[in-house]
Amino acid sequence: MPRTSPAVAGLGRTLLAARPAALELVTVLGWQVLAAGLGFGIIGALLGWEETITAAAAALALILVAAVFVVGRTSYGVAMDLAKTRVEVGEMAVGSITVSNISARPLLPAAIELPVGSGTASFAVPRLRPEDIHEDLFTIPTAVRSVIKVGPVRSVRADPLRLLSRQVTLTDAVDLFVHPRTVSLAGSAEGLIRDLEGMPTTNLTNADVSFHALRDYVPGDDRRHIHWKTTARTGKLMVRQFEETRRSHLAMALSTNLDEYAAGEDLELAISAAASIGKQAIREQREISVMTQDGRLRTDTARVLLDGMTRLVGAESRTTATDVARLTGDAVPNASVMFLVLGTSVTPGQLRTAAASAPPGVRCFAIRCQAGAALDRRAIGDLTVLTLGELTELPRLLVKAVA
Repeated sequence: MPRTSPAVAGLGRTLLAARPAALELVTVLGWQVLAAGLGFGIIGALLGWEETITAAAAALALILVAAVFVVGRTSYGVAMDLAKTRVEVGEMAVGSITVSNISARPLLPAAIELPVGSGTASFAVPRLRPEDIHEDLFTIPTAVRSVIKVGPVRSVRADPLRLLSRQVTLTDAVDLFVHPRTVSLAGSAEGLIRDLEGMPTTNLTNADVSFHALRDYVPGDDRRHIHWKTTARTGKLMVRQFEETRRSHLAMALSTNLDEYAAGEDLELAISAAASIGKQAIREQREISVMTQDGRLRTDTARVLLDGMTRLVGAESRTTATDVARLTGDAVPNASVMFLVLGTSVTPGQLRTAAASAPPGVRCFAIRCQAGAALDRRAIGDLTVLTLGELTELPRLLVKAVA
C-alpha cells in the first residue's frame, strides 16, 4: 500500500484547518452564485448546452474576481476607546475608533465594523497614506439598565457584489455597564442608618462602649476594667460590665421575582431604590449586605455593588420576597437596619412573615415600588411599610420613615 509523503500529509492538514475560515468568506449571495454555476455546469455537461456552460463559466469568473478583493493582509493599527466604561441610565456613552496605516504603502478605502450589543455600527475608512490616522466618534444609547458588549472592532474586505467577505478582528471587546439610576440620599437617612457606635442591646459583655454595672472579679477578667474606687471601698475586686452594642450594619433583601411586581418598570424602580440606599451606605462607610433571589451581591465598593445590580435580571420565580428576607436574616444576624425592597403584589400577610425573619431588635422597613404610586407610609405591626412611585421621591420617603 503506497504511503503518503510527509509534505503531502502536511499540506492536507493545512487545507483541512483552513477550510472553516475559507467557508466563512463566502456570503449567502456567493453560495447562491456557486450553486447556480454548479447547476448550469452539470446541465451543460449532460445536455451539451453551450449557454448553460457559458453561464457556469461566468459564475466561476465572478467568484475568482471577488477573491482578488479579499486576499492580502490588513495593515491597520486600530484602537477603540470608551470615555467611560460605566454610565448611568440616560447618561451619554461616548467612544472613539482610531485607525492608522502602519504599512509602508497606501491603503485603499475600507469598512470598519463595531458590534454594539445585538447591533453593528459601520464606519468608512478613507484611503490612508503611510502613517496617516483616521478617527471616528460614536455614541451608544443607554436607555436601559444593561451590560453592553462593545466590540471587537473588525475590518471588512468585500467585493462590490458582496459575493465574498473577509472579516479580521482588530481589537478586544469591552463591557459597558449601564448602571441603574440613583439619587443622592445625603442627609435623608440620618437616624435611619445607625452611627458607628451602634445601638445598645440587652446582651451583656465584658468589653464594649455602653457601661452597664459592676460585678465581682472572676479569674480571666481584663484587669483594665477593674473599678479601683469601688474595690477600695468594698475590699474586694470589682469590674465594669457593659451592654453589647450592635454595630451599624444595613441588610437589604431585594426581590427580583417578576410575579411580585405589577410591571417591569416597577422592578427597575426597586433596583434603583436599592442601589441608591446601598450607594449612600457605602459612602458613609457603613457595612451593608444585599441579598436577591440570585444570592448575595458583592458590596466592596459602590461601583462593585452597582455592577452587580446592573447584571440583575428579573424572572418569574418560586423564591418569593419572604424567602429572600429569611435568607437575609440568616446571613446578617448582626444587622441594625433591614430593608425589604419589593413590588406591590406582595400581600400584607407576606410582609408580616418577611418582617418576622429580621433578627430580634432590628428595625425593619419595607419599600413597595410601583411607578406612579402616591408616596405613602403605614405600619403593619413593628414593620414600617413605605410606598414609592418615583425615584426622585426616595429622599423624602426616607425622611418620612423616621418622622
